[in-house]
Amino acid sequence: MVTKNCIPSKSKLRELIIKSLRKQGFRIRQGHIVLPENPTKEYYRKLHTLAVEKKLSMAEPYIRKYENKLIEYIANGDEIDVYNISPKIVLVEPDTENALLFRYACLHWSIPVSAGYGRRLRFLVFDENNNKLIGLFGLGDPVFALKARDNLIGWDLEMKKKQLYHIMDAYVLGAVPPYNHLLCGKLIAMLALSNEVRKAFYKKYLNHVSLIKKKKRLPYLVMLTTTSALGRSSLYNRISVDGFKYWNNIGFTQGSGDFHFSNGIYESLRSFAERYCEPTAKQSIWGTGYRNKREVVKKCLQKIGLNTDLLYHGIKREIIAAPLAQLSHLRG
Repeated sequence: MVTKNCIPSKSKLRELIIKSLRKQGFRIRQGHIVLPENPTKEYYRKLHTLAVEKKLSMAEPYIRKYENKLIEYIANGDEIDVYNISPKIVLVEPDTENALLFRYACLHWSIPVSAGYGRRLRFLVFDENNNKLIGLFGLGDPVFALKARDNLIGWDLEMKKKQLYHIMDAYVLGAVPPYNHLLCGKLIAMLALSNEVRKAFYKKYLNHVSLIKKKKRLPYLVMLTTTSALGRSSLYNRISVDGFKYWNNIGFTQGSGDFHFSNGIYESLRSFAERYCEPTAKQSIWGTGYRNKREVVKKCLQKIGLNTDLLYHGIKREIIAAPLAQLSHLRG
């Protein structure tokens, strides 16, 4: 691997990218990533292995010194009274032990967990019966371009620009061992829709001034969206109360992203982009530089003569939505 301070040549970077993708388990044919027919979830997990290992190696020097304390929050099987599980939602505040615990738990996910972007709320769910961690969820700004969501709501472009503010995306959600074996992932999915979460959203963003338009908006959380980690999800299936289904499948993603460039190769891509590529123009108030990792990867692929379709890893994730109010409120 090229070191951080060494900028690879075009030919060297092409070689590094192809080698990295093949090492992860991807097959490349005529400039495109090709997945086998009927890939299993285990196959998807293996594709994410190197990206997960990279994230762990980067976090280890900092997290390791706190691990003995943090692991005390993870229950042994005999510490759970399955008949008296009592969940408690806790909002994670920055620079606290809970913030460390949230990060520590995310490092054990089978796919790399992003830190979210834009607005962000993080929650831990504890079992009050033993003060052990049941699970967690994190909410961040939703992506702007999500056709399945927009079709569900009935948005045109102007409506979306005005009302997307009232939607958040669950960028991570689930239970930790051993609670995940007790279907507590579904419990976490229900708790994400609770009044406590809506109140936390309202409190945090009340009187918040938008960065670009310098406007205040009443922060009503009207919908949560999420995408499955490994193809079709079973976590959100059959979550209903009195016959009302809360989480609903609304489609699938196109199978694109940048996780397969996040296993160590990204440092080389970033160095190359900063020297030889130009960021896409954007609002000056956001600062200079690239918008996100995806733009860095795309610019590099274009510059070195590789097909930008390599951003399409082929893992089509299920898109799931949970309206918290009548959809008509999002069209106003």
